[in-house]
Amino acid sequence: MDILFVASEVDPFAKTGGLADVAAALPKALSKMGHDVRIVMPLYRQVDRRRFGLKPAGMSQQVVLGSQTFTGRIDTAMLPKSSVTTYFIACDPLFDREGLYQTGGKDHADNLTRFSFFSQAALGMLPKLDFKPQILHCHDWQAALALALLRHGRFLEETFYSRMRGIFTIHNLAYQGLFPKEQWPLTQLPEGLFTMEGLEFYGQINCLKAGLIHADLLTTVSPTYAQEIQTKEFGCGLEGLLNARRDQLVGILNGIDQEEWDPASDPHLETHYSVDKLAGKSLCKLALQRSQKLPERHDLLIGMIQRLAEQKGIDILLESLETLLALPLQLVILGSGDAVYQQRLTEFAKRFPKRIAVNLRFDNALAHQIEAGADAFLMPSRFEPCGLNQLYSMRYGTIPIVKRVGGLADTVQDTTASSIAGKTATGFVFEAHTTQALTEAVRRALTVFHDQKLWTQLVQTSMQQDFSWNQSARAYLQVYERALSTTASLAFNDPNRHP
Repeated sequence: MDILFVASEVDPFAKTGGLADVAAALPKALSKMGHDVRIVMPLYRQVDRRRFGLKPAGMSQQVVLGSQTFTGRIDTAMLPKSSVTTYFIACDPLFDREGLYQTGGKDHADNLTRFSFFSQAALGMLPKLDFKPQILHCHDWQAALALALLRHGRFLEETFYSRMRGIFTIHNLAYQGLFPKEQWPLTQLPEGLFTMEGLEFYGQINCLKAGLIHADLLTTVSPTYAQEIQTKEFGCGLEGLLNARRDQLVGILNGIDQEEWDPASDPHLETHYSVDKLAGKSLCKLALQRSQKLPERHDLLIGMIQRLAEQKGIDILLESLETLLALPLQLVILGSGDAVYQQRLTEFAKRFPKRIAVNLRFDNALAHQIEAGADAFLMPSRFEPCGLNQLYSMRYGTIPIVKRVGGLADTVQDTTASSIAGKTATGFVFEAHTTQALTEAVRRALTVFHDQKLWTQLVQTSMQQDFSWNQSARAYLQVYERALSTTASLAFNDPNRHP
């Protein structure tokens, strides 16, 4: 198949979260299976042109947005460690700035302009390339408008686009791309689409709805999350639409890049180890304790790498910290986010310097070192579409402590008498979003940690789990084949269905 990924971030070019990991790893896996997969993304200031060898493609794309005209230059590079061509759409007035979506915790005011331009330029450049994708795979709200544009306006009238099928992946339903209705002209879509059945949402423009309505098929990043978002609790106001499209909604669990995340070869680690040679893990723990200025003792060392946001359960963690830090454990946190949470964590680190280390930044090397050096990994998320860190953790023999939600429920097997006997246990799972439930899960982990034989069993079972992209990539191929096998677009409630 010929497949184009339209994504606002791709690792290692530019990244803020798990979307970037998926937008890199899935194309690599599909490419290895023999498909011609290419990626298009914006050229942000953060993209290191020299490091990645970007070259001009010798073409540009002009886009009219309201009363303004923007010109995008197209550059190309290969996705590292792959044969996947990546196109970069450069427009300095829109993308040459700090932060992909925001600066200083505040969204860029012109984000609709930026990603409407990106969506239109991504479609508009295709006839100029020697590439006509059968599948247009768009990710999250930043790329969703491309699917509405494919069904309406000038793209609908051009035969070049007529047989393309659109797939839309929801990475996090909570981020919907909401903008004032006065900015509608920036979408370049017909006025008739600004209705409750279209992109209108409580008087605002909802970019995510462009993908939910106009894609032939929808996917999200775990089977449990696909069910959860059809409920009022997790649907973020869109549960009715998602229920209406449930027959076209598929939950596919994310995989991980096993070359990037491999304790046997990870260049960021003090020493390497594997499921058959675990001695190196204890050396990684000592290295992490030293780098974080924590006492080098046999406490349960818990790692956390996350956005400091309510979604990630930072609220119940903070409420539990006094109790947790009285236990024989240490905590290393890496991440940034809400200023209030950052301040409270900093205060705890000052009060308990031998118990907790806080790193308020993004640091890829340290992230790898935490995954290897920690004994356990805490994810108390209020909701979690898939989660990748629990998968990285198991790959590194670091036992997850998670709330039973979304992809965490799909991937972590709770430690119980039966799962221990069957040698299937891989972590500790709690149900309620409360400090009591979180604390009890940590206490259970501590009890097992002091049973060296049982803890080693958990480590080995975790490291033997297969979370490669191969199985997930095959599931996506089935989605693509299903979309291509239809004689007409499956797009929901779309008056302009094309053959």
